[in-house]
Amino acid sequence: MHKIGSVPFKVHKNKVAVLFVTSQARGRWILPKGTLHDGESHEDACYRETYNEAGAKGFMMKNYPITKPITKLTSNGMISNSVTFYPLVVENQDNEWPDKTKRQRHWALLKDVSKVASREDYLLVLEDFKRLKPWKLI
Repeated sequence: MHKIGSVPFKVHKNKVAVLFVTSQARGRWILPKGTLHDGESHEDACYRETYNEAGAKGFMMKNYPITKPITKLTSNGMISNSVTFYPLVVENQDNEWPDKTKRQRHWALLKDVSKVASREDYLLVLEDFKRLKPWKLI
């Protein structure tokens, strides 16, 4: 099942920060993502998942998708889903959001993401994000 996610980020004084959220089951630091609903565009899914999981709104950089397999431990063992992540420039962050009681959120400087990201697969997404340098385009 294909999923859609985001790499929510902001730039301040030439420093790039990425917004992480905790996974619901194990509380690990991950990037917002979720299932693409029938008839839903990648753009709509990206905005929905970023808002629902992190309470963040902004604009998606749809010309820079990063698709990677992301693994998840389930009761049936490890499963892998293809996830397309889009860089998303965060413009607003609400204090109340749909998953507030289920998740925490945390900003990390791009240079420190390897200390935060819970799994190697997220680090691969963030390495591609670093190479894209989408913040140079905003």
